[in-house]
Amino acid sequence: MQSADPQVLHRLDRTHNPDNVARAVEFVRAAGMEVSLDLIYATPGESMASWLESLQVAIALAPDHLSAYALGIEPGTKLGAALARGEIPPVADYDAAEKYERADQLLHASGYRWYEVSNWARTAGDGSIKSCRHNLHYWRGDHWWGFGPGAHGHIGGVRWMNVKHPLGYAQLLTDGRLPVARREILDAKARHEEHVMLGIRLREGIDLPASVSPTRVSELVADGLLQREAAAQGRAILTLRGRLLADPVTYALLGI
Repeated sequence: MQSADPQVLHRLDRTHNPDNVARAVEFVRAAGMEVSLDLIYATPGESMASWLESLQVAIALAPDHLSAYALGIEPGTKLGAALARGEIPPVADYDAAEKYERADQLLHASGYRWYEVSNWARTAGDGSIKSCRHNLHYWRGDHWWGFGPGAHGHIGGVRWMNVKHPLGYAQLLTDGRLPVARREILDAKARHEEHVMLGIRLREGIDLPASVSPTRVSELVADGLLQREAAAQGRAILTLRGRLLADPVTYALLGI
C-alpha cells in the first residue's frame, strides 16, 4: 500500500492505483489468507494530514498485520539525486518521529499492538499478539533460505546474497551452480552484535548484556529509553521514546 495519497506515491515513483489496495485485500481474504499492509512515512513533502489519512484508510481495511517504515533516502537513487539538487525538501527527524508516534497511537486505539519497532498486529483471543512469524525469523536470528535474484539467506551462521540480475541468476542455475554473489561467516562477535541490534527491536527485548555496566543501564532508564521494571529484572525493553532512538540504545548496549 505504502500510501493512500497519489502525490506521495508519485514522489516514491510508485505506479499503482491506491484504490486497488482495497480490491487486493478483498481478493486475499476471499482466498482464505490473512492480510498485511505495508506503509511508508516521512516521504519528502508528505504532510501530517496525508500520513494520518493513509493510516485511517489502512485501518479501515482491517488488516491482520501492518508495517510502517520511515523512508530512507540513499545516495545514488532517484530521490537521493533530487534531494542533492534541492528539488525536494529534506525530512526533519522530529517530523518522522511525530509521524511514528501518531501511528502508534492510532494503531493502539484500533486494537493493534507493536511487537517490533516498525510492525504491529492484532491480538488473538488469548491476548497474545499475532506477530508475523516470517518477520520474527529475521529479528531472532533464525535460519532461512532466500530464493530469487538478490535474495538473502542465513543458515548456521553463514549469510549470503544471491546474484541480483535475473538473467545472471537464471544462467547460474542453468549451469548447475549456486547463484550466490557473496557470503560471509559470522563470528561470535558479529553474532552478539546482531543479537543485540535485532533483538532490542522486539517487544520482548533481550537480556541485558553482561558487558553493560549498571551505571549505563541506569542512564538509559533515566533518559526514558528502557523500561524501568524490565531493567530491574535484567531485561532491556524499549519504551516508546526508546523505539525512536533504537540505534543509540543499541550502541550503548554494545559499548560503542
